[in-house]
Amino acid sequence: MTLSNTALPVNRRSVLAGVASLALAGGAQAQGSKTGIDAATWTPEYIASIAGTAEFDTAAECARVVPLEYSGRLTYWYFGPNQASPQIEHEIEAQFWAAFAKTYPNIKVSKLSLDYNSMLDKLRAASLGKAAPMVARLPILWGSEFAAKGMLMPFSPADVGYGDDEFWPGALKSVTWKGKKYGVPTNNETMALIWNADLFKQAGLDPEKPPATWDDLVAYSKQIKDRTGKNGYGMVARVNAGNTPFRFMPQLWAYGGGALDEADANPTYKSIQVNSPGAKAALQASVDMYVRDKSVPVSALTNTQTENQDPFISGQLAMMISHPSEYAAMLDRAKKATGDDRKIAEAVVANMRYGLIPKGAARRAVVFGGSNAHIFNPDIVEGGLDVKAARAFVTFMTGPEWSTKMAWVNSNPGNIRGFRSKWMKERLDTIKFLNITTSMLPNGIPFPVLPQSAEIMNIIIPNMLQNALTKKMTVDAAAEDAAKKIKDLLADL
Repeated sequence: MTLSNTALPVNRRSVLAGVASLALAGGAQAQGSKTGIDAATWTPEYIASIAGTAEFDTAAECARVVPLEYSGRLTYWYFGPNQASPQIEHEIEAQFWAAFAKTYPNIKVSKLSLDYNSMLDKLRAASLGKAAPMVARLPILWGSEFAAKGMLMPFSPADVGYGDDEFWPGALKSVTWKGKKYGVPTNNETMALIWNADLFKQAGLDPEKPPATWDDLVAYSKQIKDRTGKNGYGMVARVNAGNTPFRFMPQLWAYGGGALDEADANPTYKSIQVNSPGAKAALQASVDMYVRDKSVPVSALTNTQTENQDPFISGQLAMMISHPSEYAAMLDRAKKATGDDRKIAEAVVANMRYGLIPKGAARRAVVFGGSNAHIFNPDIVEGGLDVKAARAFVTFMTGPEWSTKMAWVNSNPGNIRGFRSKWMKERLDTIKFLNITTSMLPNGIPFPVLPQSAEIMNIIIPNMLQNALTKKMTVDAAAEDAAKKIKDLLADL
């Protein structure tokens, strides 16, 4: 079933000016645009200059797609804020649901917020049991699996009144399977390197100068450990946790490797590169930190990014890779601390710095991440699909307002018109270091757009890391083992 947009005028775009032209890493080329965004000049200064230059009426945009008086029902699954999330995320989520209820008062919503690390398996089981939700917001990595299995409805920005030019090319790539689109981007994220300037100073490093290369990061991590006794870098290597590939793949790509050829200008996803010299060099760098230098937490084998937060706020960890939300999370932790712990935490927050993720011999890279909204096929949706309710909801959540607000502390608006909004200006004015992570977008590389990507990134890549870090295998053997597993996986599926 394909949705039609024949009655969805989008005249608002005709009055916006500008041409976007951006070469994203991984071969994602931005097309011409009428969004008022000049993505060829994507610097922190340019991003600040366009914020707050446009007004948007979410209800009016929704009304062009589904009448606001429409009565219906919606089931929705997503991963929402958890106990580790800063308070502002919980507040904005509450505002989102209140605003949707006000915009569409006659659409009854049944929602389920799931844990990130368990959602994929639960959604797989629900889909096979014909108990899928109507709409799900999924990480950028997951959608192709469900599209390849025929579980998703063909669905594109045009079906909710938006143009392809309102979204990053890498994001559109992530919702495309065999030439058809199966979703609409909700938000896009890139991360940055975070460091404790005081620990740098204690270790004899320039407190305002982050490591320029990954080789530098390895050396910095060792120097910090040797001179302060504190861990240098917050390595994450847990299996079946999305945090791991989001932190290791930028390192792998920077050295010139890849899982497949996803970092190439025109990837085919047929060339396995996890056992390339560049990939092995990246893996060796991780082994050097974990085994040789012992400059990273020994618990890296089971850590997610959440486990890096306590040692960082207590001044026991110097560097980590994460979202701008880490600053808000650290502020929250500092406010909740008491006594001497509070003094230490406040000092850490004052010494937090953000910078670009280090580059390697091949490139500077970051995962082009985020999430997409998908609609499941009627035959596997529990209770049947209300197409109009689903369209109304996706229109609401992927417009410039809520794609900006819902990405408040940890991401960027999926709809790039959101960069011109007053909400983006408020974010830039109130969220320290947001401009740094946002400026990493041109270095973003999407994960391979394959149904096997989740298995490759969440299982095979972390297992390769584990095999090398635990000395179960040599670096060469671990990389070759991963290459064989990827080859077998692609052949089987």
